[in-house]
Amino acid sequence: MYGNFFQVAMQWQAASVSAAQIGIAAASVMQARMMQMALGTMKPEEATRMMLEKPSTFIRSTEGAARAAAANRGPAAVAEAALAPYRTATRANARRLGAKTPLKRRR
Repeated sequence: MYGNFFQVAMQWQAASVSAAQIGIAAASVMQARMMQMALGTMKPEEATRMMLEKPSTFIRSTEGAARAAAANRGPAAVAEAALAPYRTATRANARRLGAKTPLKRRR
């Protein structure tokens, strides 16, 4: 009776956790990049990456959400699919920049 309800609840929980992880990692990345800018130590490659990563991540997010919606997986799964590329990008940036985050990679 409650099987579908719990499955949907778990999907929304996964999407919420992804959103929280994105927020924490993004704040750390912003802090690291702002510090580089303030100190004048930001490399041109980092500045370029900062600008070019956003459109490509948006495209991957839109594609993932569209695929989940086309597969009729439900709104929670669509949200999770849309957030996945942002989570991957922000966590990768945080690791690469050496930002201190409490996030550990899921295995």
